[in-house]
Amino acid sequence: MRCPFCKEDQDKVIDSRSSDNARAIRRRRECLVCKRRFTTYEKVNETFRLFVVKKDNSRVPYERDKVLSSLQKACYKRPVSAEQIQQVADKVEENIYRSFDKEVSSSFIGESVMKQLRRVDKVAYIRFASIYRDFRDAGELINEVSREIKDTEPITQLMLFEH
Repeated sequence: MRCPFCKEDQDKVIDSRSSDNARAIRRRRECLVCKRRFTTYEKVNETFRLFVVKKDNSRVPYERDKVLSSLQKACYKRPVSAEQIQQVADKVEENIYRSFDKEVSSSFIGESVMKQLRRVDKVAYIRFASIYRDFRDAGELINEVSREIKDTEPITQLMLFEH
């Protein structure tokens, strides 16, 4: 491994541990020439590819970055940390790999994202749902928001607003 600072390839491993849900190994290294420390990640090159079956029955390779991108858009300017977004993506990916070997439907991915996002931030959930479910009009969006309010607010709070 080349040192990112001095470019020499003489180093020693100081610490190793599992990372990314045991799919990668994180290693802390120390360069024996310049004595600086750096981190490397080793990941097994997966020989199989998981494909996503889209609504039009086309198949595309699964890409975690697409899930992360949609989560980031839904959580834009919301009190959701980057770590929480990563955790949601991890849980979605765990569900996918636990349930499917070679192909997964885009609807399964979308529903998994919504299930996890709903627990993290209701507004981000509604944003994601509005795009994923492709609401035809404002009424469908209002129905979804109303359903979410009924599911989350205590009955006593609803009574305050009904008078």
